[in-house]
Amino acid sequence: MSGAAVPAVRSGGGEVVRRHRLSTRLWHWINAGTLLVMLMSGLMIFNAHPRLYWGEYGANYDAPWLKISSARAAGKEFGYLQIGNARIETTGVLGLWEDQDGRMQRRAVPYWATIPSRYSLAGARIWHLAFAWVLAVGLLLYLLWSLVNRHIQRDIHITRAEWRPSHIWHDIEAHARLRFPTGPAALKYNVLQKLAYAGVLFGLLPLMILTGLAMSPGTDAWFPLAAEVFGGRQSARSVHFICAFLLVLFFLVHMAMVVLAGPLNEVRSMITGRYRLPAEKPAPAGQMPEQAV
Repeated sequence: MSGAAVPAVRSGGGEVVRRHRLSTRLWHWINAGTLLVMLMSGLMIFNAHPRLYWGEYGANYDAPWLKISSARAAGKEFGYLQIGNARIETTGVLGLWEDQDGRMQRRAVPYWATIPSRYSLAGARIWHLAFAWVLAVGLLLYLLWSLVNRHIQRDIHITRAEWRPSHIWHDIEAHARLRFPTGPAALKYNVLQKLAYAGVLFGLLPLMILTGLAMSPGTDAWFPLAAEVFGGRQSARSVHFICAFLLVLFFLVHMAMVVLAGPLNEVRSMITGRYRLPAEKPAPAGQMPEQAV
């Protein structure tokens, strides 16, 4: 929510109010498309060397902490994901060979999930770096504008009262029981939302940009500290992919909450800015209405 709620229409389901500013809606959808392209092109780049290492060096004979590959047993080839010493078979989804232009090409991730949709390391890098600029510039402009219109201070800043363990536990319990706020309270971020959004805005996205720079050999010429901070280029690559996985997890949880809270109302508010307040349920006879913590 980025902007004051202004009642507009009264209907059976509750008042329709203004919820999201235009800047928030534009950044949301541009960012969603940008991150999708970067994820899919990043998976193609990962296909070129589907292993992750810690430190400065990483090659075929070095020991990775994560690997997607394939093996053959009893005359049958199977793909697997290996993390440390734990190996998980992937039932043919990851780590197998796939026909590309009449020849078999090993891939870690299926080509339907990558950009381009065929093996092309050069093409994937072009897509990835082009949209990395969109992500970086968009994030910078959004943060600056959010400071100007006080979106960060008003909606994402976590107050001292919200840091209380009892308050945090109350929100965890409410989410676990799928108890979503109603009435005007639905327009405010709860502490879990604030923690999630602040973590993405000030943690994951900046860290992805910094580790992306650290992986570039050209960065050594003007900012050699970028790779040194992470203990080497391969460590920066590992952190980059971990951040990508965490963003995918954030997206899945975000979409689950949207579906459970009412997808039509939630999506409409992010397209038009108009949001129908969930109707408040009357308290049972003899019981006081529940107060917000």
